[in-house]
Amino acid sequence: MRPAHLALAALVAAVWGVNFVVIEIGLDHFPPLLFSALRFLAAALPAVFLVGRPTVAWKWILAVGLVLGVAKFGLLFTGMDLGAPAGLSSLVLQVQAVFTALFAFAALGERPGRLKVAGMGVALAGIGVAAADEGGTGSLTGFALVIAAAACWGVSNVLTRKASPPDALNFMVWVSTVPVLPLLALSLLLEGPERDLAALRALDWTGAGVILYVAWVTTVFGFGAWGWLLRRYPASSVAPFSLLVPVFGMSSAALFLGEGVSPARWCAAALLVGGVALTSFAPGRRAPGNSLAPAEPVAVSSTGPIGEERPA
Repeated sequence: MRPAHLALAALVAAVWGVNFVVIEIGLDHFPPLLFSALRFLAAALPAVFLVGRPTVAWKWILAVGLVLGVAKFGLLFTGMDLGAPAGLSSLVLQVQAVFTALFAFAALGERPGRLKVAGMGVALAGIGVAAADEGGTGSLTGFALVIAAAACWGVSNVLTRKASPPDALNFMVWVSTVPVLPLLALSLLLEGPERDLAALRALDWTGAGVILYVAWVTTVFGFGAWGWLLRRYPASSVAPFSLLVPVFGMSSAALFLGEGVSPARWCAAALLVGGVALTSFAPGRRAPGNSLAPAEPVAVSSTGPIGEERPA
């Protein structure tokens, strides 16, 4: 990769890592489900009028929109609102690579090789260390919701693999139109109209800036740049930069939010990142009679704030 493009890949990883800090700030201004609905609304408008018509069937847009937008981000934002730290969330969410491999085996018949299975074990060990560390000081409920969000992300990765969108940015912009109304309905039901109206009435420049960052910077710029890099270079050259996301997430949380990083959390980070790297980039084995299973390594963990996953 050219130096400028290496810098662009690192910048996107930084943008996505810092996004967890921005989410934490946004949760001080909005209830989690309302905040998620507003980010998707801002991501979809006006971009939906600029990207052209959908390039895949609506069933895939609806399926990914519900699983990724409503389930994954609803759980992630709620988990962080309940106390899951921003830096830890950016790390734990990477276990989506393990869930993706498991769901791909169940739905697509993609049989993981021994190295990939070993990577899953290492990553799960990292989750265990992180859970033990969080259980002593933080919210296990929030931690569990972030893991559930990672599982939903794994499902959406498999659905995206099945959809095989030719234009990833077009696909994600249209996907962003789906969660808005369901999330608004859930917010009114679970968070209450009074709380939602109070948050909207109190909207200030910080709140507006947070929404614009998570929608336009992390989604439109981040995903657009990432997709451009993946079209220009092999996924095996681009996807490893996604492993920098928790590095930027944990360091920015420590810098801007004062989150401490215990020795146990550093251990969990090393295990998770190492395990995810093995899971994501180890060769898989094609299942007999299954033309969808990859014959070569597939990078499914190009991590982003809105599920920026892209198969190799």
